[in-house]
Amino acid sequence: MGMSVTISAATEQDAEQIFRLQYLCFQSEAALYGNYRIDPLVQTLDSVREEVVKDTVFVARLGDEVVGSVRGRVTDDGSAAIGKLCVHPRLQGHGIGARLLKAAEAALAEQRGATRFRLHTGHRSESNLRLYQRVGYETVGTSQGADGVPMIVLEKRSGAYVATA
Repeated sequence: MGMSVTISAATEQDAEQIFRLQYLCFQSEAALYGNYRIDPLVQTLDSVREEVVKDTVFVARLGDEVVGSVRGRVTDDGSAAIGKLCVHPRLQGHGIGARLLKAAEAALAEQRGATRFRLHTGHRSESNLRLYQRVGYETVGTSQGADGVPMIVLEKRSGAYVATA
């Protein structure tokens, strides 16, 4: 009998696994842009630990292994900035990313009063864009990452949940 993936709030003990998973998962994004200095690849373990403590962070677990992660925090305008969504390459395409997003959105709305959700993804990241659009995000603009990568900005209102099966 196989194990199922569970979604739960991250703990401080998860920080190192999140850090390693993030580094693995964002290699493909870096390759898309020929830029291995993107934020998820240069973030320090201490910085990840800090985010786990102060932000809303969820993980997907397969047994004791962290196989997915997402982070969010409420900004001054009441919106929630969601970022660094990642799922282990061997488990991508099975709905784990959508489940992580839904968990983060629910917590950010219910516990922190977020009125809308905002995220960014690289302009060439087609699978990311498909996922975000499938779960109700709409493109609202563009920006440039600190690393120089052109980004698509997407948003959705709190409560605008979309079936993701």
